[in-house]
Amino acid sequence: MYDSNGKANLVAANRYNPPSGELTRLSPLVARLIAPNSGPYTNTGTCTYIVGHDKIAIIDPGPDCDIHFEALRGVINGRRLDHILVTHTHKDHSQLARRLSDLTGAPVWGCAPHYPARPLYKGEINRLEGSLDRLHVPARVLMHGDSIEGDGYSFDVVATPGHTMNHLAYALKEEQALFCGDHVMNWSTTIIAPPDGNMAAYMTSLDALSERQDQMYYPGHGTEIVQPHRLVRGIIAHRKQREQAIIDRIRADDRSIEHITLRLYGRLNPTLFGGAMLSVYAHMEHLLEKGIIDCKTAPMLEAEYFTKI
Repeated sequence: MYDSNGKANLVAANRYNPPSGELTRLSPLVARLIAPNSGPYTNTGTCTYIVGHDKIAIIDPGPDCDIHFEALRGVINGRRLDHILVTHTHKDHSQLARRLSDLTGAPVWGCAPHYPARPLYKGEINRLEGSLDRLHVPARVLMHGDSIEGDGYSFDVVATPGHTMNHLAYALKEEQALFCGDHVMNWSTTIIAPPDGNMAAYMTSLDALSERQDQMYYPGHGTEIVQPHRLVRGIIAHRKQREQAIIDRIRADDRSIEHITLRLYGRLNPTLFGGAMLSVYAHMEHLLEKGIIDCKTAPMLEAEYFTKI
């Protein structure tokens, strides 16, 4: 936990849902500090990762939070910060990058500025607009296949669009580990929220990860994933099952996303219901793209849908 000076205490990794404020050594190269922004969509908070020893990289600095900022200052504590890397432009991951850069002079590299998967339909509202960090403009936009060299560490950049279209992961070559942001988590399924996210892109990214040889995942929320290929296969199967369940509900005359979500997530915590509706909506968009379902109006969250085949 944080001490009276706002510094993080270094502890061993021994909890499934570790609390914020603990600097946890995960491997010879990797430590984790969790921001104090716990919630139904963030678990115990955003995971900020520190890679290296005397000269370090920080991945996903987290939300613009004074407590977390001071804790990261304590973590740096005389060491040189060479790289600030961002996986995607949700505020809980990217926002603190600018303050860290101002403090240390380290450049912010990573995902492109935010852009949606598609334009808004006329009259449509972006229900997660408040979570987007539209001020993120990195000094260097990284692309799939780029490499980053540090002192004792190196990364390959892996594009993983879906949760957001600019989402990136970083593969630590020395330890066959992948910092996967919000693309894969072991405590919750990832929310894909139109118009910013896209289910087809997300599924393609999962397929690409299943072909990689990473032995460990470090997600944006929750603990490290020690059997990543098994989890990725399970997520792919879950998403396909969810898609079929949606088709079945439409064939049973559930035409609206709200009714389908109620049927499929009837016992869900009410605070998560909006996110579940957005994920169903993302599946609807994917089914529309594949020509399996149709919609007589603009295919928005409030529209009615029916099957074509």
